[in-house]
Amino acid sequence: MDDTPQFPYYRRMIGFLIRKTLYDLWDNMFRIVLLNLGFIASLTIPIILPGYIPIVALSIAVAVIGVIWCCVYLAAIALSVKAVSDYGIFGFADFRANLKAGWKAGVVLALTGFAFFLVIRIIIPFYMDMNSIIGLIFGALIFWTLILALISFQFFLAIRARLATKPLKIIKKCFIIFFDNPGFSIFSLLYTLVTLAISAIFVLIFPGPAGLLLFLDEGLRLRLLKYDWLEQNPPPAGSNKRQRIPWDALLIEEREKTGTRSFRNFIFPWKD
Repeated sequence: MDDTPQFPYYRRMIGFLIRKTLYDLWDNMFRIVLLNLGFIASLTIPIILPGYIPIVALSIAVAVIGVIWCCVYLAAIALSVKAVSDYGIFGFADFRANLKAGWKAGVVLALTGFAFFLVIRIIIPFYMDMNSIIGLIFGALIFWTLILALISFQFFLAIRARLATKPLKIIKKCFIIFFDNPGFSIFSLLYTLVTLAISAIFVLIFPGPAGLLLFLDEGLRLRLLKYDWLEQNPPPAGSNKRQRIPWDALLIEEREKTGTRSFRNFIFPWKD
């Protein structure tokens, strides 16, 4: 029951999402940068440290452990920025608790990433090298399934932070969110790519992974307003008509909490 055809309403929701994300990024820049610096330091474990270990098996083990740690760290970031999305803040003690709470999701994320890597490097090339119609069909089918999975899994950590703790339920909800909101999911992917490009310029310091996970959490939180409304306003029995989601009404309270800012008070808030 996706509401993407209702473009004017959908566009206003997207506009508010971007505005709130920018406000929250700016207001919490110090915390976002600290989280990103921690992630950059974590990357040295799988990327740099193995090069200084002469024993091959130990070097590979350190790299694997480093990748898993980075994914656990990302899970803790997602749980932490949820507080920012909810108009709050988080501290060091919160982040430490989130590391404990999110380690399972981090491990599953690492294993999923490894599975994607195997599909890209081994499975798809295997079918494409068959030089047959069957190989081409299977290779293309697996490729587009992978693309669908990648778009869906961008919400994995946000869903862990808001909706579910069990890995299988998180994965299931990833695909539910995608199939029910394909337009929003594709927009989020484009935003992700733009954010990664900007972050690369600033060496992941800002907005970085923390800023990206904040956006995904903000987006998921707003999409959940849609499901709350649908639960309270079910369609008439036997009706297959797509319901119009009243985004203007749903966002009234959110807009009041977020407020508006001119460019001057956005850059110099202390002058108000």
